[in-house]
Amino acid sequence: MKRSGPLVTLLAGLLLGLFMLSLNATTGTKSASTSYAEESPEAATPSPAPTGTTAPPSPSPSPSRTPIPDADYAGRTTDDSASVAVTLRDGKAIAYFCDGRAKESWLKGDVEDDGTMKLTGKQGARLNGTLKEGKRISGTVDVDGGRYAFTADKAKKPSGLYRATATVRGAKVDGGWIVLPDGRQVGILTRDGEPSQAPRIDPETGAVTVDGQQLTARPVTP
Repeated sequence: MKRSGPLVTLLAGLLLGLFMLSLNATTGTKSASTSYAEESPEAATPSPAPTGTTAPPSPSPSPSRTPIPDADYAGRTTDDSASVAVTLRDGKAIAYFCDGRAKESWLKGDVEDDGTMKLTGKQGARLNGTLKEGKRISGTVDVDGGRYAFTADKAKKPSGLYRATATVRGAKVDGGWIVLPDGRQVGILTRDGEPSQAPRIDPETGAVTVDGQQLTARPVTP
């Protein structure tokens, strides 16, 4: 009986020691697992910051367009056989070529920003011209197979381009006039398609008498 007491005490101590070892082992594994999770690179990597979109540079402003000034131009062909008048309004042009006898042509078209113009008329008529410094238009006119170089200077009223249309004594009348800067007039009056020299107009009022009937020739605009 005296020997069993120490043996029991020894066994109890061994069991207590095994229990403590088992408890420590369990606690250490859990701590290691928790520590690994907290220090894992995957868990610690922060979310990438959103990348901002860089706005494209603003386009350079287009150079301001200098409008073609409204004006009237009138002049003669280089060979002095005919007259040419051109009226510019809002980037549009209308022109009249006239020899004062039988040959005439009305032409129209756009004026480019650089002052160039390519006007067209009936039966293949063409005018190619360039406005120079706003003072004159130089170019060529192609009419009825002929080519005529011309220069038309800027005109002041009453110089410029005029037209009158009406029915006189049953005939359709269409008249065109160019009043040159020196006061000369060149025009053709067509009666039912038959051209003839036009009578003079009053440049101040545009009044003109055709076959006894008074008409009014008015400035032409595109």
